[in-house]
Amino acid sequence: MTFLALGINHKTAPVKIRERLSFSPDKIHDALRDLTSHEAVNEAAILSTCNRTEIYCELSSDNLTIVEWLKTHHALDEVDISEYLYLHSQDDAVKHMLRVASGLDSMVLGEPQILGQMKTAFSVAQEAGCIGQLLHKLFQHTFSCAKQVRTDTAIGASPVSVAFASVSLAKQIFSDFDEHTALLIGAGETIELVARHLKESDIGRTIIANRTLKKAHNLAKEVDGYAIALEEIPAHLAEADIVISSTASPLPILGKGAVEEAIKIRKHRPIFMVDIAVPRDIEEQVGELEDVFLYTVDDLQEIINEGLKSRQEAALKAEDIIETQVSHFMSWLKSLNAIGTLRRYREQAESIRDKALANAQKQLKNGRNPEQVVQELAKQLTNKIIHQPSIQIKQAGVDDREDLITAACTLFNLDEEK
Repeated sequence: MTFLALGINHKTAPVKIRERLSFSPDKIHDALRDLTSHEAVNEAAILSTCNRTEIYCELSSDNLTIVEWLKTHHALDEVDISEYLYLHSQDDAVKHMLRVASGLDSMVLGEPQILGQMKTAFSVAQEAGCIGQLLHKLFQHTFSCAKQVRTDTAIGASPVSVAFASVSLAKQIFSDFDEHTALLIGAGETIELVARHLKESDIGRTIIANRTLKKAHNLAKEVDGYAIALEEIPAHLAEADIVISSTASPLPILGKGAVEEAIKIRKHRPIFMVDIAVPRDIEEQVGELEDVFLYTVDDLQEIINEGLKSRQEAALKAEDIIETQVSHFMSWLKSLNAIGTLRRYREQAESIRDKALANAQKQLKNGRNPEQVVQELAKQLTNKIIHQPSIQIKQAGVDDREDLITAACTLFNLDEEK
């Protein structure tokens, strides 16, 4: 049995190659069934995200089957994809899978989304009937390891993006987060991330302001907020304890006068503001106002650098956890080789037991003394069970096979004679 992890990611291939090798969610079922229809492929799962495409499988023969299948499936026979691929087998494949799930192989070190994506890949492969004993055990082991990394290290705790840093800073200023309101200006990728981080942090209310009201509505629906147009900001600004802005506007959206008016309405309760935009969305002079805490991208960079350093230190601890968990999984995998032997040994012992028990029951029916019958049963079972091992150990002594005698001592948990 051979376990294999084959794939490409953001480190090995440009997006124009990654997109050609990706699998759309609605096509993965069919792709998996096609892959496992090959005689050599016993089990398989496919992980396909914007940054990586990976195939995990258990094979009974040559791994080139998977590379050829991948090229054929995506009609890339004319393209040499080998320079973009990485291929791991056995313990290296297990280690790679654990590192991916723990966020150690991600573009953003320690990002948590990949674990959810791996769980989805497992569920889809299960639904397609392509998961057997090996991959089932490995995926469960992977999820458990990733959880341990999250629990025992700070791999995901420190902010490493402006979105995460903005929300982390807001949480430091407002302890009772669920009682506060956030106003987000814009509806692009950064504001989307901010909105999700805020929701995960249990923010009380979220207002999304955007030039295109439809986009604001779409994002607001995802995070249980409500949408307004940019021109409505002055009417809602006083409600906001947190203001985070990221638009492509060439001119400031929030001026000093509008913020001054909002502060008066709020009776000088403080406002935390983050201007992620370049050029700025919030006039620089707003930072001069009392009761306003204004941060720019440059201010957040120091927080991000500290966060990266913290995650890198946590990653070293995570690697140690993964090494241990790879060892545990490989030990389980190797133990499968002994299952057949254990089964035959148990069947042999049960056969000896059943014959001895049948004989004892027959004697009891014939009226023999129960105590004598039990003593003879115990003696008979002992002699029958140790008979063959005794013969083999004696023969090992005759043949000067110290290795077998030592193995027998280990097997039967005996102290060797000194």
